[in-house]
Amino acid sequence: MRIAVVTPAPPGTTRGNRRSALRYAALLRQLGHTVRILQRWTGGSHDLLVALHAQRSRASVEDFARAHPGRPIIVVLTGTDLYGGLGAGGRRVLERATRLVVLQPEALRELDARTRRKATVILQSAVAAPRRPRGSRRGFRVVALGHLRAVKDPFLLAEAAQRLPHSSRIEVLHAGEALDAAHLRGARARSKRGSRWRWTGPRRHAAALRLLASADLFVQTSIAEGGSIALAEAVVSGLPILATRIPAALGMLGPRHPGLFPVGDAQALAGLLLRAETDARFRTRLARASRELAPVFTPDRERAAWRRLLARL
Repeated sequence: MRIAVVTPAPPGTTRGNRRSALRYAALLRQLGHTVRILQRWTGGSHDLLVALHAQRSRASVEDFARAHPGRPIIVVLTGTDLYGGLGAGGRRVLERATRLVVLQPEALRELDARTRRKATVILQSAVAAPRRPRGSRRGFRVVALGHLRAVKDPFLLAEAAQRLPHSSRIEVLHAGEALDAAHLRGARARSKRGSRWRWTGPRRHAAALRLLASADLFVQTSIAEGGSIALAEAVVSGLPILATRIPAALGMLGPRHPGLFPVGDAQALAGLLLRAETDARFRTRLARASRELAPVFTPDRERAAWRRLLARL
């Protein structure tokens, strides 16, 4: 088929929707299709539209449906779609969609029964970050990957790090773009000399993977997620993981994952950080949980899921 993949994220950015669009385009080409990535669909004889983000791709979905009535539309739902409130325009997109894709099974709970019948769970696959030798580094490195915006609660990890005892060897590196002036000021203020928490700024995917490969522990502090590719990368890399107890983490890691903590709870996070640093058995348990989950996030599995979805259209 000739497929248009629509993402609101512009070319050249490191934002999640652009990375997802590039991944989906590569995956669909591997299945034999011709794919074009667009910010907005304005015309063309495409057989299928794949839209990332229901709300922000609404105009493309409506224009495609008018231009090609009867041709299929797949909408991939993001965290903003699921947990931020769709609004009337977003709900119309769900009605127009032939199929919906959600990125973890807990997302299905957010859909009404009629909409849920259109939905398919397809976990995003990831490739392991090649582990790097520690060398002479003596500290315990904690890595967080994610752009600095409110829904990610990016400074919770900095607050938790401040609560650690002086004896702790933990150092935190947070990579991601500051998406507004307030977060930029906050990151610079918290990343001052002597702080345990350092902001590295935005990084291209390869550089982010290298940072992940150097980690002793991965932490995600989000308030809401659709399905985190950074979390999947940490899983397949076999890293110990701490994450907020939100639906996306429950859907990807499972409700019994030992490293979950309440949203916004810096004290609980500080306790888990210290335990991960000082308790080798706990750290091994976290790493084992990742290794056991890793086969769920393979590219072959994701590709097969998309092949089945397209076959049903």
